[in-house]
Amino acid sequence: MSLNPQSASNGGAGAIQAPRVVPLTCHGHSRPVVHLHFSPMLGDDEYYLISACKDNNPMLRDGITGDWIGTFLGHKGAVWQARLSTDAALAVTASADFSAKIWDTFSGECLQTLQHNHIVRSVTFSPNPTHVATGGAEKKLRIFDLTRPETPLEVGPQVHTGTIKSIVWSDPNTLVSASDDKKLRWWDVRSRESVYEFAVSELIGSCELSPEGNLISATAGKSVYFFEVASRRLIKSMTTAYEVSSVALHQATRKFITGGSSDTWVRVYDYDTEQELEVYKGHHGSIWSVSFSPDGKLYATGSEDGTIKLWKYTDQPYGLWK
Repeated sequence: MSLNPQSASNGGAGAIQAPRVVPLTCHGHSRPVVHLHFSPMLGDDEYYLISACKDNNPMLRDGITGDWIGTFLGHKGAVWQARLSTDAALAVTASADFSAKIWDTFSGECLQTLQHNHIVRSVTFSPNPTHVATGGAEKKLRIFDLTRPETPLEVGPQVHTGTIKSIVWSDPNTLVSASDDKKLRWWDVRSRESVYEFAVSELIGSCELSPEGNLISATAGKSVYFFEVASRRLIKSMTTAYEVSSVALHQATRKFITGGSSDTWVRVYDYDTEQELEVYKGHHGSIWSVSFSPDGKLYATGSEDGTIKLWKYTDQPYGLWK
């Protein structure tokens, strides 16, 4: 087991009192919110949140307060995934309009449009945001050099036999793809060859890098999976009683949260005992995306109901929760 138990006093929850702390609700989207991504910490109490939505219009928010900063206008189809670069200066979005777009997060300007031949479902930046990887209904994993975007490199041609749902760039030389052929695949960026694959028995719901950068969390059917980035080793899997669309682990308090497609509740589990600890009501539709903030003091949920909710995860005053 490679998770280090740490005291819960460093911004962790202790006994979570969330039901008695009302979540912040972020309005603005008009269709289901299908993906959320936090930036890293950019300074004291500064980080950002980007949301992907079927209303075609990804939004940037202050990560702590949820306050709307801007909307990226230009896609002509549902936006399935959105991510921020490590410095939050750039955003990348994947859309059903057969394109991925690179955006300037300060001006909201679209800097580049990467045309595809089918729906783009997944995008991610390289750790230093010089490259972008994309995947989708073409079943092709591509790497675009943003200085020469007209000549992308394909990784593992003909290997994926299903839509590529998510991509994690876990270290400068490693990509992880999650696809509807029920496989997670690890790729060497330099050779563009597969170095490891992991099969699951259900369709993959999500695959995300932890804020700390040391774990990959994935869901498929009713199961959650946690992989160590350094070793690619599966360190834990667990089957819950519910369909799980997304999972996020709080490593300091050793608890994880799930969102599900079969109900509208946020669930909190103990990582070690695997017991369900809490159930939180608030959304009015399936929860498609859950993510912890980079400081671990709140988490965000994105729902079929078109809202984003921010839930406090510390017993100290924080943000707008005084």
